[in-house]
Amino acid sequence: MQATSIFEPVQERLQDVGESLKGMAADRFPYLATLLDHIFATPGKRVRPALTLLASNFHDHDERITHAMATAVELLHIATLIHDDTVDDSDLRRGRATVSNLWGGNAAVLVGDYLFAASATFVCDTVDVRVIKRFAETIMKLSAGELQEMSVSFSPDQSMEMYLDRIYNKTASLFTTAGESGALLSGASDADVRALKDYSCNLGMAFQIVDDILDIDGTEEEIGKPVGNDLLHGIITLPTLLAMRRHPQSTLISDFFRNKEDTSLLQEAISLIRDASVIEEAYQVAKEYSSKSLEALSTIPANPSRDALEELVGYVTIRRT
Repeated sequence: MQATSIFEPVQERLQDVGESLKGMAADRFPYLATLLDHIFATPGKRVRPALTLLASNFHDHDERITHAMATAVELLHIATLIHDDTVDDSDLRRGRATVSNLWGGNAAVLVGDYLFAASATFVCDTVDVRVIKRFAETIMKLSAGELQEMSVSFSPDQSMEMYLDRIYNKTASLFTTAGESGALLSGASDADVRALKDYSCNLGMAFQIVDDILDIDGTEEEIGKPVGNDLLHGIITLPTLLAMRRHPQSTLISDFFRNKEDTSLLQEAISLIRDASVIEEAYQVAKEYSSKSLEALSTIPANPSRDALEELVGYVTIRRT
């Protein structure tokens, strides 16, 4: 299953979002234009702007407004990726060199800031105070999630509650805003807005959990970065939490955190986490969030966009890339 086929009901509008992003590089001074061209050359799956557009597709409305919101959502997502890569000192993103790798951390931070500001200008074009406020709150949550992650890096003493709160802030908060804002800006009823907000939140949680599984269970070709990259940077994710719970006597992960340069310890820890029963249990948690996501859609009127949202849940849960 490909994300592009799922987005069929909004494919043309999604392409328009891509054109708006590419247009940002035009008429900029050469250095900035080069950075932006590199950033937008690999578009990714654009799940978040597609979510905004699909959530808006249940009511007639001025599509220029939801186009602006979808563009803002994608710009915010891209800005966070650039900052994440800079903080993590990552060399690759989607199999390509990161901005910080090619141009250095200072340029990466500044172009990330530029895209944060650009996203705000697009969301202001919606002229909806509710959406503008929610967007600002989301930027706060995204930053809080990163700070939460930094504050406990290389510490094995973490709980499931801490993990779930962190991935809500880091990932699901933007999914939530993407879906909720699409519904709000289309003039949906309060009940439909709540349903699409709940759908999007649970979808975002499932999405991040599967990402965390693939970091351990995928291949470098699939995920575009080294396997075990999270553990390498001291980040405890769901598979690691489950492995530590299953093997309470093991000190492998703690040993690696105390000896970060020991690649043999890293590989042993990855093998421990990659146990089939651990991966299966982690996928089960993702499926629980997926089920909640589908349940939230049950009150939404049937149409091709609702079909697409249902298919998106399946895609998020089983994807390998």
